[in-house]
Amino acid sequence: MKKHRHDRILSLIKENCVTTQEQLLDLLCKDGFDVTQATVSRDIKQLRLVKATDRNGIYCYKAFDSESVSPKFEGMFAGAVISVISAMNDVVVKCYPGTANAACAAIDNMNYPEIVGTLAGDDTIFIITKSEEDALTLQEKLSEMKY
Repeated sequence: MKKHRHDRILSLIKENCVTTQEQLLDLLCKDGFDVTQATVSRDIKQLRLVKATDRNGIYCYKAFDSESVSPKFEGMFAGAVISVISAMNDVVVKCYPGTANAACAAIDNMNYPEIVGTLAGDDTIFIITKSEEDALTLQEKLSEMKY
């Protein structure tokens, strides 16, 4: 039953912009699930759901993965970064002085599969990727975040 409910929650958040636990509870009840607020809260934690902005700028529940970056990490990154440039299989991220370590920690927590390793200084992050193509892909992904 729990697996079925978790699968349905994942479907519901893909199909709808679910902004609150109450809204998710209502949707589950309409689908015939007999759940409480506490159960929904536990499900959200177990599924590692995060709130992220949709295309309209509204915060909705999303499943956490490397394509759906936690707003916390995206905010850390966006507040520190000046530019993102790729060269060969490397990506160089220029940051405001003293912020590269925080931005690098955010990048590391994004778990991008293209990354082999990262190194942060005071105002620069050096990222090694597996290939030139991976470097370009990573540059695009990082550049999509508002900075």
